[in-house]
Amino acid sequence: MKFLLLGYTPAAAWDAETADVPSEEAVAAFATYQQFEAELRATGEFVSTEGLGHPAMSRTVRKSDGAVVATDGPFAELKEVLASFAVIDCVSLDRATDIVTRIVEILGEPIEIRPVMCDEFGA
Repeated sequence: MKFLLLGYTPAAAWDAETADVPSEEAVAAFATYQQFEAELRATGEFVSTEGLGHPAMSRTVRKSDGAVVATDGPFAELKEVLASFAVIDCVSLDRATDIVTRIVEILGEPIEIRPVMCDEFGA
């Protein structure tokens, strides 16, 4: 069963002007995360992961008053923003929770676990 892991970060901690220059703390956390990712590759549970660009470089498209409108920048006044995603393939939500618990221990920021709707979902 596949799960989408959505990693959030505090909006106030992510400065658009320094988004391309990670802190030493962030570099160390990413190195540890890459080791963990290697473990998931070895167990066959890793599918994909990517970091996302700063919200200021993003765009939202929505239908409003009968028209479709694209807006630049942050989507809303949020305390947390979506910073990364990963897809894992494991046997259950409990296993996904175990995996995510370890990631949160490494990175310290919240991660939402969402089942991916596929042929295996609900089986």
